[in-house]
Amino acid sequence: MLRAVVVDDEALAREELQALLQETGEVTVVGACSNAIQAIRTLKATRPDVLFLDIQMPKVDGLKMLSMIDAEVMPCVVFVTAYDEYAIQAFEKNAVDYLLKPVQPERLARALARVKRFLGEGRAPAYDSPPIERIPCMGSQSIKLIDTSEVEFVRSSEMGVHVVTAKGEFLTELTLTVLEAKARHLVRCHKQFLVNIRQIDEIVRQDSSTALLKTRSGKQVPVSRRFLVRLKELLGI
Repeated sequence: MLRAVVVDDEALAREELQALLQETGEVTVVGACSNAIQAIRTLKATRPDVLFLDIQMPKVDGLKMLSMIDAEVMPCVVFVTAYDEYAIQAFEKNAVDYLLKPVQPERLARALARVKRFLGEGRAPAYDSPPIERIPCMGSQSIKLIDTSEVEFVRSSEMGVHVVTAKGEFLTELTLTVLEAKARHLVRCHKQFLVNIRQIDEIVRQDSSTALLKTRSGKQVPVSRRFLVRLKELLGI
């Protein structure tokens, strides 16, 4: 049995695809999500074989969401779209397959066969994806998008990953690894910290191998010995 997660902001489309997948007798749907934040959280928790991902969604669309998934939990991706032109984009991102809405059972069966062939080859899923320009963060009843240019630093703790700006601190489902790889200007300065090199106002040396960064708003960010040399090279000092 394939383990699948379905992501679509339209409840009816999401439910219809779930029903079609269950009717095949080949798939167990382990998660159904209406937005990217829910989906990223569900992928971490369930580690599915395949992700059926709607391309057109508000806030964060399916193509952008690919940038936000950690490689360790990246499943095979089958894009779902109502528009033919998005199918071309789907294959440019190296998706295993795409489905046009309304999804037909025969076409779904072919997509599942492709997924099984891909998994049988033992390849790790990897997709071309755009850089992250806006980081989705969790509000009480909403998704807040923060421009990477506004981020001063990002830190991880037992509570999660915190995106810190001059105006406040926000929780995100994205990992430090993903943000380091995909978000512009965010670089590693410590095992638990990324800093925006364009938000650094001052470097205070603490000893011969460590330092403390001060951001434009006066916040302090630690720099460990492991990352100090590379950070200085990036800053041209």
